[in-house]
Amino acid sequence: MRRRDFIAGLGSAAAWPLAARAQQDGNMKRVGVLMDMAEADLEGQARLQAFRQGLADLGWVEGRDLRLDVRWALDAAQQQSQRRELAALAPDVILTRTTPATQALKRAAPAIPIVFVTINDPVSTGVVSNLGRPDANVTGFMGFESSMVSKWLSLLKDMAPRLTRVGLLFNPDTAGAIAPFYLRAAQEAGERLALKVTAAEVREAGGIETAIMAMAGSDDGGLLVLPDAFNISHRATTVALAAKYRVSAIYYTRIFAADGGLLSYGTDSMLQFRDVATYVDRILRGAKPSELPVQFPTKFDLVINLKTAKALGLQIPPNLLALADEVIE
Repeated sequence: MRRRDFIAGLGSAAAWPLAARAQQDGNMKRVGVLMDMAEADLEGQARLQAFRQGLADLGWVEGRDLRLDVRWALDAAQQQSQRRELAALAPDVILTRTTPATQALKRAAPAIPIVFVTINDPVSTGVVSNLGRPDANVTGFMGFESSMVSKWLSLLKDMAPRLTRVGLLFNPDTAGAIAPFYLRAAQEAGERLALKVTAAEVREAGGIETAIMAMAGSDDGGLLVLPDAFNISHRATTVALAAKYRVSAIYYTRIFAADGGLLSYGTDSMLQFRDVATYVDRILRGAKPSELPVQFPTKFDLVINLKTAKALGLQIPPNLLALADEVIE
């Protein structure tokens, strides 16, 4: 199911019959959902709808035997407040989508099962100690690990062979503990690819332009946009500025390329949000997080925006074009 189908279903999923809403008795399960994105973000809404659809496919009916307590938060202060609020509700399980949120809730609510989705390197960041048998109250579906940066940089170099410099764009406040692992792995990969890799730290939207300008001025500067709640929330700004300053950039998920980014390589976030419902379902039916191994994606999609490549004056290598899962014209 494509993203537009999920968006189209938002209204119907929320429209519970009044009779069903009245059946909120002791048998109703409660699931907290923390979306570290703006509520108005259609990508966030589509991901939430994918999760809802996954639960519905497993037989859960909102208002009859399930209640979702969804909290949206973009800035750090609001995120902290929403985490406390969800923990205080004491739901049967909480769904998180970022490393900082998962770490904070693990500390604040050690008795509540927590299921994460699309987070990065859960072992390196201390979210879990073991992928096969997660400790404590946390398990889920991871999105990436730091070794992915080698693939991202290699694809970017193939697309723009004149590159000698690449900036890693991330917000240290929202990327959390993953940033040092990605930066170290990127610098090691950069040595093999003859690329000088530097950190492009940005803490607010106004700093994105400065970071991209640092890579502009010739065709030797590029950008790698790391998996980060800040980056996806400000994707329109990043994509527009990369085009303005003619900086070749690679992104970690399809929505960037669909919105005009040069190319992306990553997991299907919609599929992960739908699949993570299986773990929430199993916990609601009595399973423990420690019994559910952390899942790693087995499929990654390469998406190339042909229009953007032409605007940057790039000739897409035939072998790269042949590898693409999707070419946006």
